[in-house]
Amino acid sequence: MGKNIIRIGSRASRLAVIQSELIMAQIRQIAPDVTLELVTMTTTGDQVLDKTLDKIGGKGLFLKELDAALGEHRVDLCVHSLKDVPVEENSAMPVGAYSARETPGDVLVLPQGVSELDPALPVGCASARRTLQFHKLHPELEIKPVRGNVLTRLDKLDRGEYSALILAEAGLTRLGLAHRISYRFTPEEMIPAAGQGIMAVQGRAGEYAEILEQLNDPEAALCARTERLLSRELGGDCSSPIGCFAVTEGDSMLLRGFYGVGATPKSGSIRGKKTDAVQLAKELAAQLKA
Repeated sequence: MGKNIIRIGSRASRLAVIQSELIMAQIRQIAPDVTLELVTMTTTGDQVLDKTLDKIGGKGLFLKELDAALGEHRVDLCVHSLKDVPVEENSAMPVGAYSARETPGDVLVLPQGVSELDPALPVGCASARRTLQFHKLHPELEIKPVRGNVLTRLDKLDRGEYSALILAEAGLTRLGLAHRISYRFTPEEMIPAAGQGIMAVQGRAGEYAEILEQLNDPEAALCARTERLLSRELGGDCSSPIGCFAVTEGDSMLLRGFYGVGATPKSGSIRGKKTDAVQLAKELAAQLKA
């Protein structure tokens, strides 16, 4: 396969394809002479929908088939939602670029045409991190797991199975469904997952370095690496009830963390210099685990 063809690996879901197409549009601007091919595949995480992710091996299952394709040179680069990428990276297939960040928070979505949440029905939520933080805000409401891609979940909501869903704003925005959002949680109410709103471009070590360097958003990369370090320090994998969220302003960084492991979930924050991001992550992890 000539170097002037780059095959982009993606999950087959509508959102994953949209995200891959956003990255492909950027690659076309960086390297107009390159031919791009989109290769989609249905992953184990997409196929097993009757169990929650923590019961079947975590969100890494969304990468299993794509990792294999990358390792076997069937694809050259893969595009992922960063929050689905395990924090323990494979050095042979590292994340080479981080996209600029879409709005990173979580939101509440009500059924179409409904303006009030029905307390008789459960709230659909696929993440332990969201469940614990939402329960703290609304202990009176029942929360039930919901699986499937965003469009599948919205279908279940609109059919009357749930009173509301908790989803990532970034996914809805990229799907052109921001109008479905009923309420936006602040970071004080619900700390997002590490890397939420950022797309990761993964490749084989040492390949396509120039393209990846130009694709990379340095500010998003700094926040992403800091959040992922905090998650790793807290012992997090993609299905752990852990939230990590960094915001930079000038030379400073505000890092927030949520640690839902153990009897009493804890959240906290730390502020310092951007250049001390690694130290900030380690200090906040120590505080949350104390």
